[in-house]
Amino acid sequence: MKNASGTDETIVDFVTGKKVPNVGVEEHRQIVERFLVEEKGYQREDIEVDAEIAFTLGEERFCSEVDMVVQVNGTRFMVIKLAPGSLGSRHRETLAAARLLDTYQIPISVITNGKDAEILDSVTGTLLDQGIAAIPAKQDALARLSDMVLQPYPEAKLEREKIIFRSYDQMNVNVQRNLRS
Repeated sequence: MKNASGTDETIVDFVTGKKVPNVGVEEHRQIVERFLVEEKGYQREDIEVDAEIAFTLGEERFCSEVDMVVQVNGTRFMVIKLAPGSLGSRHRETLAAARLLDTYQIPISVITNGKDAEILDSVTGTLLDQGIAAIPAKQDALARLSDMVLQPYPEAKLEREKIIFRSYDQMNVNVQRNLRS
């Protein structure tokens, strides 16, 4: 986004404190970051912004970023995808990220535009709830993790998830990482 003088507009990221280009869904990210800290009880340190995801697909090394990952007590609990349009159109990309980002499936996947949200069980892909208020609070995350067994994604299905994530990710255009290139 350009300001009146024609230069790129930046904003200060709520979690990292760094200046970032105000492109794509960045304003929505700031809303969600504040909501997670101020309303849901997470600390800034609990939120990874632009978490790196890397994997090998065939002979190709693929590297990208996941919008946000929320952790509690050092365990990644929730992947968050910021989507400007239809939330449902980003379910598969978000589920794939949750299944590939760590050695286990990150239990909760959230797709949000900063006003609405869809919360999915990453293991089953089931829609658990809707609405921004339904995003689990830190206390809920702690309770869920206390009796949850974290599972790796089945090896036989990994290649398919990599293809799905890469395909969706390559369609993401108005994102910061494309400005860094």
